Amino acid sequence: MDWKKEIKSWGLIFAFFAFLYFTGLLPVVQGAIQSVLLSTGLIQPKLERVDLTEQNFDYSGQFQDFEGNPVYLADYKGKTVFINLWASWCGPCRAEMPHISELYKSLRDQANIEFLMIGLDQDFEKSKSLIESKNWAFPAVHASYGINKSLQSESIPTTLVVNPEGKIVFYQQGMSNFNTDEFREFLISH
Repeated sequence: MDWKKEIKSWGLIFAFFAFLYFTGLLPVVQGAIQSVLLSTGLIQPKLERVDLTEQNFDYSGQFQDFEGNPVYLADYKGKTVFINLWASWCGPCRAEMPHISELYKSLRDQANIEFLMIGLDQDFEKSKSLIESKNWAFPAVHASYGINKSLQSESIPTTLVVNPEGKIVFYQQGMSNFNTDEFREFLISH
């Protein structure tokens, strides 16, 4: 008799996750749970200096904003640039975006700091739909034309910071809560 209850319990759990998967809600639920985890402050960026000092950032490349306008990496030369690579299906990406939005709001009046959130979905409309469905404040684009070598990563989300001299001064794969005083000061000082 107990094994029937066990099978029924596992069947309900499986049915629940199948429902989330097939309705497309799994990344939404996953992202919400991870965002709550980030809000606890347990996962923060590690500000150890990345040893990429011999690597210059490649400013070649073009993206497309969600109104269809071209955005050129070359326009960011001479500024501190916070770059985040994301996709609509990525739960950890969704989890950190509200925190990045708050960081952006606190720094958007800094003349020398720019943000560039780069959507990597193969389907432009999926990236656009995610951004348009939220009230996030940061500028977002789509990698419609691909990405250059400086932006290639083995996983997403990936975040990097390029200083005004064109050097990569921060590089992290994986989600984090970037909306901290320490990280804000890091961006301002570079």
